[in-house]
Amino acid sequence: MNDKCSMLIQKRDFLVENINILSKEILENYEDDFEINFIHDSTAIEGNTLTLKETKLLLEDKISVGSKDLREIYEVVNHKKAWTYVKSLAKNGCDLDEKIIKKIHKILMENIIEGGKGREGGEYRDVDVRITGAKHSLPNPFIAKIELEEFFKTLKNNNFNIIELATYTHAEFVRIHPFSDGNGRVSRIIMNYQLIKNNFLPISIKTKDKSIYYDVLEEYAINNNINPFVEMIYELEEKQLDFYLNALNYEMNNDKV
Repeated sequence: MNDKCSMLIQKRDFLVENINILSKEILENYEDDFEINFIHDSTAIEGNTLTLKETKLLLEDKISVGSKDLREIYEVVNHKKAWTYVKSLAKNGCDLDEKIIKKIHKILMENIIEGGKGREGGEYRDVDVRITGAKHSLPNPFIAKIELEEFFKTLKNNNFNIIELATYTHAEFVRIHPFSDGNGRVSRIIMNYQLIKNNFLPISIKTKDKSIYYDVLEEYAINNNINPFVEMIYELEEKQLDFYLNALNYEMNNDKV
């Protein structure tokens, strides 16, 4: 385990031990704010045009957003449902497996992929697909199935530290690209699944960092080099932990006054 991960574990453990110093209202506010930003960022990376404000109005205030394609509305609403599902399972200590991933995809694709018009949500693709602009080729459906079997074996038996495991979960799943649509959203959700299951904080990859994000994924897909992506996730996780720890430090110092 490297020094970076050890440092993050120390921060995580301190936060877990002292989290109750922060009020329920503060924690709920932080969680709600993250959720809206995460859903907005994750769907926007895939081309969804709802703004952060429109996402908030839709999810938090239950206000319909006019002049938007119905698919985009469902992408946001479904993402919230999938995230709620994931949080409940991860906090109960459930290990990530194929059944859970298929369920996540099924929720994400509700009212987007229709039965009888190709694969339904939760079903793997049976056709070749390409990622526009990507330099690497995606495995055909037969090879993807074999690689998925290895992927799930690796999730159960590996030498990764927790941050590396979360990063690998995302990078390898999206490289295999087993579904016809929604792989990016699924991969970001299951990465966070691994983090929150191990008492780390979920992270969000901002749309402004989309180019860097695609570059590190491409580096893994082409050269099997996951280190740049791991470093990116380390930085995002540390930023999240520090945000909470700064709030915790503020509350602790105020109590002494």
